[in-house]
Amino acid sequence: MQGLAIQERKESIFTKGEQRNTLTCDTDSISGSVSQRACVYCGARVVLNPITDAIHLVHGPIGCASYTWDIRGSLSSGEELYRNSFSTDLREQDIIFGGEKKLTQAIDDLVTKYHPPLVFVYSTCIVGVIGDDLEAICKAASLKHQIEIIPIESSGFIGNKSAGYRAACEGLLRLIKNQPNPIPPKEKNTLNLLGDFNLAAETWIIKSYLERVGIKLNVTLTGDSSYEQIKKTPIASLNIVQCAGSMIYLAEKLKEEYDIPYLRISFIGIEDTIASLRKIAAALGDEQIIKNIEKLIRKEQEKTWPVIDYYKHKLQGKKAAVYVGGGFKAISLIKQFRELGIEVVIVGTQTGSQAEYQTIGDLVQQGTVIFDDTNPAELENFIIDKGADLLVGGVKDRPLAYKLGTAFIDHNHDRKHALCGFVGAENFAKEVYSTVCSPVWKAIRTGGMTE
Repeated sequence: MQGLAIQERKESIFTKGEQRNTLTCDTDSISGSVSQRACVYCGARVVLNPITDAIHLVHGPIGCASYTWDIRGSLSSGEELYRNSFSTDLREQDIIFGGEKKLTQAIDDLVTKYHPPLVFVYSTCIVGVIGDDLEAICKAASLKHQIEIIPIESSGFIGNKSAGYRAACEGLLRLIKNQPNPIPPKEKNTLNLLGDFNLAAETWIIKSYLERVGIKLNVTLTGDSSYEQIKKTPIASLNIVQCAGSMIYLAEKLKEEYDIPYLRISFIGIEDTIASLRKIAAALGDEQIIKNIEKLIRKEQEKTWPVIDYYKHKLQGKKAAVYVGGGFKAISLIKQFRELGIEVVIVGTQTGSQAEYQTIGDLVQQGTVIFDDTNPAELENFIIDKGADLLVGGVKDRPLAYKLGTAFIDHNHDRKHALCGFVGAENFAKEVYSTVCSPVWKAIRTGGMTE
């Protein structure tokens, strides 16, 4: 296969119309391949860190703590404690003799200084090797300080980023289950939003849509959430799941434990935003809400479609490559590019499922390359081979795109502008146009600026 860097990767790549229509996914990284997936700790941290009034303590070397949301776009309407990143800073001597005493002291110091209602303690690769007992330490500290201190088993050798998502969901379940008895009754027309992290205020955009039609947003897991809000999770009558990769496990557990049904939705692109609003209305079964949602859709479309059509005329015929974290985002982006007259010729994810790849295969044109967990060499070859004008990905992919003289859009956690809902569709169209149609790419390819 053209573009294949390592032979063992062939089962994780296919071209629509030329080969089988299934691929292998969620596998361990191939030896010799610079995997684009992040680690278990990363998966857990990105899910839990937006809980704004919690202490996030990393039990491991200082380098692990540098992976934090301090420079990311998750916003808060209240507390800012989550902006801090704390570490036990394990060193050589701690590795030899164990880091349990250091962890206990760190928890004591942080609780004394900040008085948080909640502490998350993350294990890292080295902790999985030396065997510090996080469960026992956190239990003792919780009794001592009379607050919830939850260990997150996120050492790197238990899997990849997907395992970190599950570890985070287990931590959230522990927090939710510790409830007063009896649990308050469910509230009508009240939702929990799972898998949204309030990047660039996107949670607030979704919340505004819901409030305009008479739906109450109970808690977002985890964007702009707090300890007390998360405790109220069981009162919702419906869960909606934006990022299925990170939160479908929690949605299933909440259905089992509290009989809360869930829907998979996406507020990326006009098509999926409209479909999601209608799915929510249908699930709630409230006739007034159904009418209100149709009214909202009509009003927002009147403002948004003229903007999209303006840029579609200028972008017709351009080709895009998509490489993002989750399958839900890739699916929505394919539809969103279609709205702009752009064909997706390359698409892949880091944590997509078989069902998501099947949907991707159904949406794209013949000849589109589809892959799971690619590496830079493969991605470079595919971009060149397919003549992509634009790469949509995470911050790690930006240097590769620029090296190739290809436009790039960051659709990861580092961005500062909203890309969800109707307003996000406008923002995305403007960014795609200004990026793809910039004269800089012509200058790079021709060796200099021309008049």
